[in-house]
Amino acid sequence: MGKGKIGVQMMMLKGKIEELGVYETMRKLNELGYRSVEVSQIPMTEDNVAAFKRASEDFNIKIASLSAALEPMLPGMPGETLTNDFEKMVNDCKILNCSFLRIGMLPFHIMGDKEKIMAFIGKAEMMAERLAKHGIELYYHNHHIEFAKYDGEYLLDLMKNNTSKLGFELDVHWIQRAGLDPITLIKEYAGRISLLHLKDYLVGQMNVDEADFKDMPKFFQRFINVIEFAEVGEGNLDMKGIIEAGLASGAKYFLVEQDELYGRDPFDCLKISGDNLRAMGYSDWF
Repeated sequence: MGKGKIGVQMMMLKGKIEELGVYETMRKLNELGYRSVEVSQIPMTEDNVAAFKRASEDFNIKIASLSAALEPMLPGMPGETLTNDFEKMVNDCKILNCSFLRIGMLPFHIMGDKEKIMAFIGKAEMMAERLAKHGIELYYHNHHIEFAKYDGEYLLDLMKNNTSKLGFELDVHWIQRAGLDPITLIKEYAGRISLLHLKDYLVGQMNVDEADFKDMPKFFQRFINVIEFAEVGEGNLDMKGIIEAGLASGAKYFLVEQDELYGRDPFDCLKISGDNLRAMGYSDWF
């Protein structure tokens, strides 16, 4: 079989962007051996877009995908959206030679409302058709809430079964957190995925002392929330199986991400993930 490309989901580097700027952050990714990125939660100002373009060329790092809200996350919330800033977002893609846009999550205010969610998905499908005319594909990224059942059907399946142009960026940690097997789901979504998020699923150790038992409700909150986001290869997921299933199902970019770093430096986390992926046999995917 062929090979994919391993990259970085840059949400975890937004603090580094504020500290170092886009160009120097990309220089560091180059030093770590990463050759593709997905841009998320980074303001796409004219200066940042220009810096991404320069860094992409200087360091030979592909801008695999950009992020795009379809509409505001809450009514009146500021920020670019495809509904209001379509031409600007298409232009950013052209400047950065990028052909994938991805919606990061459902707007907060429609979560749990099936009717509003289905209307949102209808709009996303129409936007995917509009973007296709510009050579850009639109993807939706899952968390765990898309595996709530509405009339007996997972919300993510409702999305898939009511669209044909919209693609899916499957996040394997969130699929596991939802109680499903990532490999099985990836296979079910074959042909609809080009982007995959790699983050591991770690059951953290419960380190306790006598003081912890003085507040039992607090102790049980810790007990329940012991799951952690982990570097690729540091948790319990079958990452090699996931990557092979992703490749067979049409995924092109495999993007390393961690939602929470627990005080660690993101570059250190990315080095661990990169080293582990190379040890798994994916050196030539970088």
